[in-house]
Amino acid sequence: MVVYLGVDGGGTKTVFVLLASDGALLATVEGPSSYHLEHGFPHVEQVFVEGVAALTASSGIGPEQIAFAFFAVPGYGEVSREAARLDALPAAALGHDRYRCGNDMIAAWAGSLAASDGINVVAGTGSMTYGERAGRGRRVGGWGELFSDEGSGYWIAREALNAFSRMSDGRLPRTPLYEGIRAATGIDVDLDVIDLVFTRWKRSRGRIAALAPTVVAAARDGDPTAGAILEQAVLQLTDLVDATRERLGFEPGERVPVSYSGGVFKADAIRSRFAESLHDRSQDFELRRPRFPPHVGAALYAAKLSGHPLDGAALARLDVLPTREHAARPAR
Repeated sequence: MVVYLGVDGGGTKTVFVLLASDGALLATVEGPSSYHLEHGFPHVEQVFVEGVAALTASSGIGPEQIAFAFFAVPGYGEVSREAARLDALPAAALGHDRYRCGNDMIAAWAGSLAASDGINVVAGTGSMTYGERAGRGRRVGGWGELFSDEGSGYWIAREALNAFSRMSDGRLPRTPLYEGIRAATGIDVDLDVIDLVFTRWKRSRGRIAALAPTVVAAARDGDPTAGAILEQAVLQLTDLVDATRERLGFEPGERVPVSYSGGVFKADAIRSRFAESLHDRSQDFELRRPRFPPHVGAALYAAKLSGHPLDGAALARLDVLPTREHAARPAR
């Protein structure tokens, strides 16, 4: 039995999974955040060490039996001077060098499209796309919330806060979105939103992005301002996909599989409008529901990197309830 390790790192948690070449999930454990820009390198190394130890203890499979591993690390590649140090971290957990590190967007793509050619768009707190075609990978977007991340939960919330400020001033007619923001933030005085966002929330990307469902709810109730914000978000996400298609060199008339991940796509209205927007842009786009979660995607990518991607029968086995999965438990 050939075994692959997938590690899907994130800002809130890190998921470890062992996957057999026949498509059986052997074990899954969950650990804390592995975001080095927030917690530092020693913390991330410890998360990897404890996660792999818990995973191997759960499965009875030692690190030396892992044929290849892929560690999806948030922020990887965004600070070039730190790449070598990040690349070295998994060695302490595995005791060998049969692994590779990459950005967590790759795990999302590999999960959504089963590591096959196509494009995955991520729209959570931030936004970006990643795609592969004929062995080439390309990323578009994800330049940060200050001047990018268009169509993300943060971007939607920021646009709503901007509309709220103009509604409060009388520069924009007040719609139900105005009261929705007041209720979601819990403020009694409109100007207190400044103190809330800048002082109490400390400009937290996650806290601000959490206002996005308020915009979705207002749009669902027919609010024109909220609807316009979501429409623009969808168009921005479509632009990301279209630019990725160009960068990957898909030819006119060539089918382009597209999938998605992230909290923004939990909204039915956004998914349906995104499908329409893609079709309007090009009939070459083929929107697909995500096939597997990112942590499984990380393991699938490990197999691909090893030169032995899982075959159709193994992927079909993954599509149903695994027959040899150990109960997930937190890594301590």
